[in-house]
Amino acid sequence: MKIAVGSDHRGFHLKSKLIPLLQELGHDVEDVGTSSAESVDYTDFGAVVAHKVSCGDIDRGILICGTGIGMAITANKFPGVRAITCPDELTAEMCRRHNDVNILCLSADMLGERPIDRMIEVWLTTEFEGGRHARRVDKIRDIEKQHLTESERGCPPSSC
Repeated sequence: MKIAVGSDHRGFHLKSKLIPLLQELGHDVEDVGTSSAESVDYTDFGAVVAHKVSCGDIDRGILICGTGIGMAITANKFPGVRAITCPDELTAEMCRRHNDVNILCLSADMLGERPIDRMIEVWLTTEFEGGRHARRVDKIRDIEKQHLTESERGCPPSSC
């Protein structure tokens, strides 16, 4: 699976730990930054990952900032993106199973000693159930289509 990972300065250290884990699990990982703990705006990195998911350049994304909230808000501005802030394994499982979430947003400051490795593994291996949940995700796509044209997506026409 192709996964893009991005963070702001507060998520930099957690991102540095997650990338080797993702690679060990056999995934193709693209690190979109940031590359240090120097202060940056989370929106810049959230937008890069979300754009890649929206245009289909990658399969999924992981974003990390202080709370994960700003990254989720930013990512959800892009068509086709379903991003959530994830605090635990159960949420990681259910967001995939019922909502086909394609961007996981993590808090660098509030997860504490929770088993992040296991949470990531659950999110990556849980399949979307489809069925009645697919109908609901399709309704989300319909809402996006009602409000955006292809040119407004920011993707080259051939990639959207």
